[in-house]
Amino acid sequence: MAERSAIVGIGQTQYARCLPVSMDGLVREAALAALEDAELTFADIDAIVIGKAPDHLEGVIMPALSLCDALGAVGKPIHRVHTAGSVGGSTAISASTLIESGMYETVLTVAYEKQSDGNFMWALSGGRSGGAGAGGSFAPWIRNYMRKSGAPEHIGWKVAVKDRRNGARNPYAHVSQADITIEAVKESPMIWDPIHFLEVCPSSDGAAAMVMTNAAGAKRAPRPPAWVISHAKRTEFAVFPGRDPVKPAAGGECAKAVYKKAGITDPRRQIDCAELYVPFSWFEPMWLEGHLICEEGEGWRMVDSGATEIGGDFPVNMSGGVLCSNAIGASGMLRLLEAANQVRGTAGDYQVEGARVALGQAYGGASNYFAMWVVSSEPNPTFS
Repeated sequence: MAERSAIVGIGQTQYARCLPVSMDGLVREAALAALEDAELTFADIDAIVIGKAPDHLEGVIMPALSLCDALGAVGKPIHRVHTAGSVGGSTAISASTLIESGMYETVLTVAYEKQSDGNFMWALSGGRSGGAGAGGSFAPWIRNYMRKSGAPEHIGWKVAVKDRRNGARNPYAHVSQADITIEAVKESPMIWDPIHFLEVCPSSDGAAAMVMTNAAGAKRAPRPPAWVISHAKRTEFAVFPGRDPVKPAAGGECAKAVYKKAGITDPRRQIDCAELYVPFSWFEPMWLEGHLICEEGEGWRMVDSGATEIGGDFPVNMSGGVLCSNAIGASGMLRLLEAANQVRGTAGDYQVEGARVALGQAYGGASNYFAMWVVSSEPNPTFS
């Protein structure tokens, strides 16, 4: 039987437009925070798994090699993961897999981005000046979702308000707007129709890290672990005849796989909360439907009813999500890390009371890379 993996240490940096620290310093800060939380040192780590977005975003090629000293990886295995914007999620899952296989007992996993060191609009436009960036690609898909579902325009505004207010509870968040209003979002400049400026994620520097271990290591942990109950990754081509970018097949298949492995048959009822990768506000209702949490056409109604707020029946992005912090390489790991925070009871002011089971999700590319996991406060939760 495969080992069960558990998160016993969590660390992250502050997120900001520009942090006055090197890449080495950035990843080391997150790693040391995770080790401190686990009450371990680099000497206790068997291997390191590192992830970030494409190298050309900052122009540092094969950064895993240059960061060995900062991560205590000299003389130890270091694994590099890359799956576009979902990379942080895929990195955490890769670390979990190494534990489950029995190859290593304790693994440090780190994901980061130093966006201030590069030109990300240029990079995300395929290296072409004057490109529309990621939002220019996603805006037509969002408009298509609105057309097919009948969703009114204020749904995106409500997501933005919810997440930015949640971010005000998170001391690490890049963007904190406790006083944001629907009217402020509505009146902010239109960037890519129908996406307003206040519905767009920031460009952040930052890093996230977790210490993961097996059952024996979890028993020695000084604080309650978060147990990885299931995980899945799925990918599809970005372009092919008949592809639906609003509800990608890979996203649905990833969700089916992660629920089946966890024994979940009714995700909205059996999962207590979720951290979803929402870089533009409209992706919240799209992913609620795309990941089978609700029926098609019901995602925006969940948002409108307040169900996805802290205190609702299915809270989403309690930490503020990608709309409040977006160090691209780390953003996917943050979704999985924040899910772990919830079931460990360590989420502070944005803790969901009684959270026992949480979902973490990341996506990347042209909505064609997906990574998801389910974590629990119990190693073998049962679902009714």
